[in-house]
Formats: sequence, structure tokens, C-alpha cells
Amino acid sequence: MNYERIYLVSDVEEFTPQIGRLVSMMNYARLTTLNTVKGLNTNQLDYLHDSESNSIGSLLMHLAAVELGYQLDTFEKRKPNEEEINKWQPAYELGELGRSKIKGNSLNFYINELEVMRQRTFQELKQRNDDWLYEESIFWEGKKANNYFMWFHVFEDEINHRGQMRWLRRRIEKLNIL
Repeated sequence: MNYERIYLVSDVEEFTPQIGRLVSMMNYARLTTLNTVKGLNTNQLDYLHDSESNSIGSLLMHLAAVELGYQLDTFEKRKPNEEEINKWQPAYELGELGRSKIKGNSLNFYINELEVMRQRTFQELKQRNDDWLYEESIFWEGKKANNYFMWFHVFEDEINHRGQMRWLRRRIEKLNIL
């Protein structure tokens, strides 16, 4: 991630022009997510504001799970296998399953999961050209979507959940959760 160009939606070395612009937006979204969770300990990452909420840790895992889902869909054109489902379903679904399974991990654990997933995404995107972004497939509600929209949705979902993380962090700080 080139921090000198973080506020520029522009070409990114090693990517075609449109993919580079997508990557620059993904980089900014990720930087702001990482800044949101910086310095949190395991207890804070596991904090549940109420019986229905998701923890910051589970939201971070959700970001990785969503990215995996779109890797499989857009790069490999397949559904997750049994092993992937077993590992990622709690993070993908969140809710009670996520609350029961995703806890006790350090911030470094979550950051590593996010980095591994993002490195794979970028390796795959480097192998594609801008025409690939416009390839269409059937998506939600039987409607068409292109790869551009799908990868926009990956970081749009991250931005949405980052808002939840910021909200939770403010409560953690106000309640002095250590």
C-alpha cells in the first residue's frame, strides 16, 4: 500500500488502469479499517454490546470471509467447499454462530487473516485486465452483476462494518473495557 498516494483514486503499478483504481479504493478502505481497530486487545475485540451484537473481532473475520466468497465466485467460478464452509461460515453468517465461535484471538490474528486474503485478491487481480471487470454473471435476486460491482461490494461492505466497529470502539472506550 502506497501511503503517499492513499487519497488518490488513480493508476496503481502492476494493475491495469480500472483495476488499479479499484485497488486504490480498496487500499483506502482497508487503511481506515485498520486505523479503527489499532491498539485493541483481545478482550476489546471480543466485547459484545448486547446479546444480539457482533464483536469487532467477528466483524474483522467477516471482512475476510466476504473477500474469500468473492474470490471463489469471481476468480474460480465456484462455491465454497466443505473445508472452507467449516472454517468461514461463522464469520460469513455472524450472529449467534459468530458469537459462539469467533473469540479469544489477538488483533494480529485478525490482521493476518485480512492480509492473507487481500494478498491473494491482489495476485489474482494482477492477472486480469479491465475487460474482466465488465464480465457479467447472475447475482442477487437473479439479476446480473459484473465483476466491478462485486469487488466494489467487497469494500463497500467493509466500509459499512467499519462504521459498526467505530460505534463499538466508542462504547468500549466509554465503558473503559480493558
